[in-house]
Amino acid sequence: MKGKVLDFNLQSGEGIISGSDGQRYSFTNAEWKSSDIHPTKDVEVDFAGADGVATGIYAEAKAVVVSTGEKSKVVAGILALFLGAFGVHKFYLGCTTAGVIMLAVWFLGLILVGIPSLIIGLIAFIEALIYFFKSDADFDRIYVKNKKCWF
Repeated sequence: MKGKVLDFNLQSGEGIISGSDGQRYSFTNAEWKSSDIHPTKDVEVDFAGADGVATGIYAEAKAVVVSTGEKSKVVAGILALFLGAFGVHKFYLGCTTAGVIMLAVWFLGLILVGIPSLIIGLIAFIEALIYFFKSDADFDRIYVKNKKCWF
């Protein structure tokens, strides 16, 4: 059966497909059989569906996902490198709660002799490296579309 991925949560590894029959089918990452295309919203798929569960899911060849250009990994990496201790890169990526946590921990570091500020700065540095070394498609899929906020 043909269908389209409606949603996929990277953390839980679960998603939903809208089938051509009008039904919705849940799936897990274990049922995703295409190694070159990852499950993301709007990817067209071919799958077997029964009792509301999709199995044997293959992405259609025309479903190659190109970076949307909404958020740049270079901008996110530079923000993490230079202003990461303040959580600016988190705000840029739409992870407001994570940004507020980083900012609060940095301010807490002013009171506690700088140790929390140093730790949060180290976390931001590691995240900057991760952003720089991810491919554009992986960055877009993981941090922009699936909103993964930490590492």
